Amino acid sequence: MPEKDREHLNEKNRIVIKIGSSSLTHEETGDLNLAKIEKLVRVISDLKGQGKDVVLVSSGAIAAGRQALGHKKRPDTLAQKQAFAAVGQARLMMVYQKLFAEYNQTAAQVLLTKHTMIQDSSRYNAQNTFEELLKLGAIPIVNENDTVSTAEIPYVDTFGDNDRLSAVVSALVGADLLILLSDIDGLYSDDPKTNPDARFISLVREINENLMSMGKSTSSSDVGTGGMSAKLAAARIATDSGTDMVIANGEDVAVIQEIMEGAAKGTLFLAHANQDFDLMNYLNNEY
Repeated sequence: MPEKDREHLNEKNRIVIKIGSSSLTHEETGDLNLAKIEKLVRVISDLKGQGKDVVLVSSGAIAAGRQALGHKKRPDTLAQKQAFAAVGQARLMMVYQKLFAEYNQTAAQVLLTKHTMIQDSSRYNAQNTFEELLKLGAIPIVNENDTVSTAEIPYVDTFGDNDRLSAVVSALVGADLLILLSDIDGLYSDDPKTNPDARFISLVREINENLMSMGKSTSSSDVGTGGMSAKLAAARIATDSGTDMVIANGEDVAVIQEIMEGAAKGTLFLAHANQDFDLMNYLNNEY
């Protein structure tokens, strides 16, 4: 049965879904998992069929570039990362375009940088583009523009990871719900991979410093970048801007449907709109 705090999730009309590289690739090879991507496309198309607006923040460009170029290791240099992203982003969008077309949906690519967001004119243009795309019934597929972001200076000109990026996008488009799909079930009191006594936390009503200290800054995936600390930072941005957020395991993307139906999947962070919330403060000061 749905938990009381989750019963309202089926009423959400504007949803941002973030899926990480580890959820889009085969663990053994790092290659794109086409069967899983097809299932994700089907789930999102069904949400669209229910009349909901959906924005997808998708990692996987660098992984797709590695696959296309036959490079099995993570990139060692910034130039390598950007080259893989240039090849892989085109390939990833080709896959999404083809699969969404099979469900009579239109996908649109939106590549962002932090520089885009901190400049008033470009941020307003981005916001207007999202609004128009959603009005036209398209599904914006968002990623950071890794080919130009200067990732050698962490968090100065980059979002750092797609967890934070998805929260910023949620704030920008006024999303009702943000769903972060990763290789973890949700928030634990400690790392469950090293501490068998770690306690799973199903519901978070308020994000405080004690909770933030539970975050881990590392990612166990060979293809991902964001650990729990990034997800908690995303939760703070999302909930302060008035967006509920769920962290859930993306091993089976059908979990999206279960979340929308109110099932006790993942960790739910309840929105508590902060009247003092200012997206620019987060972008300029928080990371």
